[in-house]
Amino acid sequence: MKNNKLDIYMTVLGVILLVIFGASAYVTGRAQIMESKKVGSIAEISVPEVPEVTTDRLNNVVSAAEWEPYYADIYASYMANKGNTGHGGTRISYVETDPDIQVIYDGMGFSFDYTEAIGHSYTLDDIAETTRPHKLANCLTCKTPDFTAMVNAMGKDAYAVDFDEMYGQVSEPVSCYNCHGNTPGTMVITHDYMAAAMNDEIAANRVSGSVVSCAQCHIEYYFDPATKATSVPYDSLDNLDPDSILAFYNEMGFVDFTNKNTGVGMIKVQHPEFETFMGEGSVHKGMYTCADCHMGVAYNDKGDPYANHLLTSPLDNEALLKDTCSMCHSDLPAQVKAIQEEITGREKQISAMLVEINTKLAAAIENGTLSDSVIDQIKKLDRDAQFYWDFVYVENSEGAHNSALSRQCLDKAETLAKQALALLG
Repeated sequence: MKNNKLDIYMTVLGVILLVIFGASAYVTGRAQIMESKKVGSIAEISVPEVPEVTTDRLNNVVSAAEWEPYYADIYASYMANKGNTGHGGTRISYVETDPDIQVIYDGMGFSFDYTEAIGHSYTLDDIAETTRPHKLANCLTCKTPDFTAMVNAMGKDAYAVDFDEMYGQVSEPVSCYNCHGNTPGTMVITHDYMAAAMNDEIAANRVSGSVVSCAQCHIEYYFDPATKATSVPYDSLDNLDPDSILAFYNEMGFVDFTNKNTGVGMIKVQHPEFETFMGEGSVHKGMYTCADCHMGVAYNDKGDPYANHLLTSPLDNEALLKDTCSMCHSDLPAQVKAIQEEITGREKQISAMLVEINTKLAAAIENGTLSDSVIDQIKKLDRDAQFYWDFVYVENSEGAHNSALSRQCLDKAETLAKQALALLG
C-alpha cells in the first residue's frame, strides 16, 4: 500500500486572504474552547494563544523544535513520525514488486528508482538519497518549509534555481510551517499554486482549507515548461477530474517524459489523493477531513485532548476504528483489504497490457509494418491509457479513498489499451 498522508487540526470558521512573504494564503479561524475535555474530532480542540516566536532561521521559518515548549504533546507526536521507516524498516521497491514499470516508465527515473513513501520526517533524506536526477529546486517543493518560504519570498524564480544551490540552504523536513505558517492554531495555505487554484473554492466553502492544506503536497502537479514552477492542471473543483486533467495536458501538448522504446510523449501522474478524495464517487468528502482519518484526537496524561500529529493509516488507529468508523463499517480493515486487492489486481492486469503495447508498437515502428497515421493513433491511445492507469497506480490509497473513481479510471485505461492492441494486430 502506497500510503502517507498529512492533515490539520483546526476547524474552518472563516477564510481571509493573507500575504505571507509575498504570496497569497488562506487562514482559518480558531476553534472555540470546549466545555468538556472529551471531544469528537480534531476540529473541536482549542489551541492556546502563545507569545510570538522569533527565529534566526532561513526566511524566518519557525522550526518545529522552537514550537515544542508551547505544544509539547503535539511536538512529541510529530517526532513519532520518525518511526515510519517502511515495512520492518525495509522500504518496498516498486521496481521489484511491479517490474512492468521498468518498461512503462522507461525514459524517466521512476523506471529504476521508485520506493514506498515513509514518514514525513524523511522528506529531505529521500530527495538526497534518490538516484532519480533532480536539476532544479522545484524538486524541493513538498520536501521542506524552508523552500516553501523561499518561493513566497522570491516568487516563481525560486523554482528554477539550481537544485544543489538551493538544497544547501534548507535544513528541516515537512514541518509546522507547511500547514500553519508561523501561526499555530490557524490553517495557512502556504504553497502558491494551491492558493491560486483553490482561493475561490475555499471562500465559497466548497472545500475546507484544512483539506486543501494536505492537498498542497498530496496532489497531481506538473512543472511549467517555461518557468519550471510547480503548477496544478486545474483552477477549481469543477475541473480536477481525470478527464479534465488529461484534456488540459493534451491541449497544451504537455510531456513529462518520452518513452525510450516507442517515442511516445507520456504524462507521469504524481500522487492525486486530493483529486481522488474530492472526485465523483467519493463517499467521505464533505463528511470528514484528511486529519479525521489520518491524525485523530489523542489525550495526554492529564486527560487533555490534543491534535495527534503522528500521521498513520486509519486502520492503525484502534480508537478511530472503534469510535468513528464502526458507526458505518462493521469490519473496515476487511473492506479496505478487499478493495485494495481488487484494484491492485486490475492495475497489474492493465500494466501487462501497456507493456504489450510498448513491445508491439516499438517493433511496428522499427519494421515499418503500419502506416504513420495508424502509428499516431496507437501512440495517442497508449499515452491516454497510461494516464488513466497511472492515476490509480500512484494514488496512495490503492482505491480506498474512492473506489468508484479508481474503477472508472481503470475501465478507461483497459478500453483504450484494447483499442491500441487491436490496431497492432
